[in-house]
Amino acid sequence: MELSAYLERIGFSGTPAPDRATLEAVQRRHLLAIPYENIDVQLGRPVTTDPAAAFDKLVTRRRGGWCYEMNGLFGWALAEIGFAVTRLASGVMRSAMGEAMVGNHLVLRVACEGGPFLADVGLGSPPIAPVAIAPGEFTAGGLTFRLEAMEDGWWRLHNSPGAMPPNFDFHLERMDEALLSASCHGLQTDPNSIFVQNLICQRFLPDGHLQLLGRTLKRATPAGPSERLVGSADELAEVLAADFGIDEPQAKDLWPRVAARHEALFG
Repeated sequence: MELSAYLERIGFSGTPAPDRATLEAVQRRHLLAIPYENIDVQLGRPVTTDPAAAFDKLVTRRRGGWCYEMNGLFGWALAEIGFAVTRLASGVMRSAMGEAMVGNHLVLRVACEGGPFLADVGLGSPPIAPVAIAPGEFTAGGLTFRLEAMEDGWWRLHNSPGAMPPNFDFHLERMDEALLSASCHGLQTDPNSIFVQNLICQRFLPDGHLQLLGRTLKRATPAGPSERLVGSADELAEVLAADFGIDEPQAKDLWPRVAARHEALFG
């Protein structure tokens, strides 16, 4: 694992330092360069919380990943730069489904000037900039988010209007690697997991956001939103390569289940 290879992967130039400017630049470059995707989960390939495995996949093989991989790699790189980084077991939709959700999302607490900061490149559509952990609304990438202080030391990040998921909770002292590992395993093996049921790919664009959910490809830009359906296995592979930078030959094998899932949901 070499920091220089990661920085080349995300297109970061210059000399990184453990300061706010570097933190903001690295998070932004990571989100623009590396897509969020769950193709390995869909193909039944085991995924872990090990940053070294994430480095091999996301940097060496130039793939994308989900939160355990994206934030695992990001956190490792920030620590290599010199930041103090803490991996937190957070809970997407804890607001609706309770404590059982804690561990289904890995986020980072980063100590830095003006901080501490919440840093997250693994939500699919997170704030593109690190967030100073203080209550109130804030804007990142032209979108509005809100941090809410909860009881017992919990915080809730409310996503931008219309984005999914709508929120997640985190606690600055909730560091539980065993829980993260167990949740990572469960989310890729439980038949009821949305990651087992659905192909999900997302990435930031310089002027917007791109999402592939099953057959549905959505693009949001200043010119307005657009949406279309992917029509075949070949087209799926083309979209993954051209729009998300993902070269995965076995992605074509997913087409029958992607098409069947779309039919089951929408007829």
